Amino acid sequence: MKICVVGLGYVGLPLAHAFSKKYSVVGFDINQIRVDELLIGFDRTLELNSLQVKECISNDMLFTTNINDIKECNIYIVTVPTPINDENEPDLTPIIKSTQTVAKVIKFGDIIIYESTVYPGVTEEVCVPILEEGSGFKFNVDFFCGYSPERINPGDKEHTVTKILKITSGSTPKVARLVDELYRSIITAGTHLAPSIKVAEAAKVIENTQRDVNIALMNELAMVFDVMKIDTNAVLEAAGTKWNFIKLKPGLVGGHCIGVDPYYLTHKAQVLGYTPNLILGARHINNGMSKLIADKAIKFMIKEDKKLKGSKVLVLGVTFKEDCPDMRNSKVLDIIKELEEYECKVDVYDYWVDKSDKESKKLNFINELPLNSKKYDSIVVAVAHEKFKIITKEDFESMSSDKAIIIDVKGIVKNPTWRL
Repeated sequence: MKICVVGLGYVGLPLAHAFSKKYSVVGFDINQIRVDELLIGFDRTLELNSLQVKECISNDMLFTTNINDIKECNIYIVTVPTPINDENEPDLTPIIKSTQTVAKVIKFGDIIIYESTVYPGVTEEVCVPILEEGSGFKFNVDFFCGYSPERINPGDKEHTVTKILKITSGSTPKVARLVDELYRSIITAGTHLAPSIKVAEAAKVIENTQRDVNIALMNELAMVFDVMKIDTNAVLEAAGTKWNFIKLKPGLVGGHCIGVDPYYLTHKAQVLGYTPNLILGARHINNGMSKLIADKAIKFMIKEDKKLKGSKVLVLGVTFKEDCPDMRNSKVLDIIKELEEYECKVDVYDYWVDKSDKESKKLNFINELPLNSKKYDSIVVAVAHEKFKIITKEDFESMSSDKAIIIDVKGIVKNPTWRL
């Protein structure tokens, strides 16, 4: 087997690394800068360290943007993003374009496996016709497909790709077994062979939908208890003493998975005539949390007679989750936008973020924690990075002007002004 991994991001690169230990692998990406960085051993996603990237090269893995370099492969694994557009509708552009690329090079008997999160039916109803048209081959006669959804957790160094049980599927029983055997050869946690591609697609998209709905419940409870002037964390700690209570906390729901995947499921359901009110309601609640948090900061500043226009606000953390550099769909950006609409001057400190990133350049980053600055009217602790957990009360006071407001989004600050 010669494997081509299409897309070398958070999902594709660790997968290619794992496969390269046993197979001949080509890593294909359309971003030349990304490929150039990998060739010198640098992974800006930080999913692999320098030694691991160089291990790919020592395993004779090829990083390339040249379509001619993937023509000899017979297994193509597509790991490109599946985002949503401004109307919260699925944007299949990356998966369509990557499929068009693969269609130009596949040969008789090749297998194309998709890992991107999609709604049930995308592989066979969207991708297969593109493959047939672009190659001139017939599906399940000349070429075959599989679907094995990614389960990468960005920034998680414990649950890495080979340690997460993998769902597999194929377009025929024989191909399904082959796909399952392929992944089982590198996945130490084992595999689960689903009965069809659509079942595998559906299983993936509901994983994050379930989590989204559960977090929405926690967020709504937090709003209810805030009105009642009850400590939400204390309530959840008490309720969590029951063995079957689901232990989740309120918070921002961003990133490229939980805040996106439910829209793929709701889109397909609505196309078929069913309105999934619970899922859409959860999305509405979670999308509204950034405004709630910004409004709390504003109300407390007004209460302390602080002038909003020109007030100085420090936001600690701008990534979508703790201890990773990923800013994709970060809801902290929405908090900043809300504060800036009140003409607050917002500084951002996040030691994880690559300041050369396109999104980063839109923000006013400071390079170090502004201890002893006494300049900020409000501080929003938005992300629970490890270094933020050890910031003391005295540290906050040293960064704060008189009667500063401390907003704690993640429950890591002792005695904040307000905690979600």
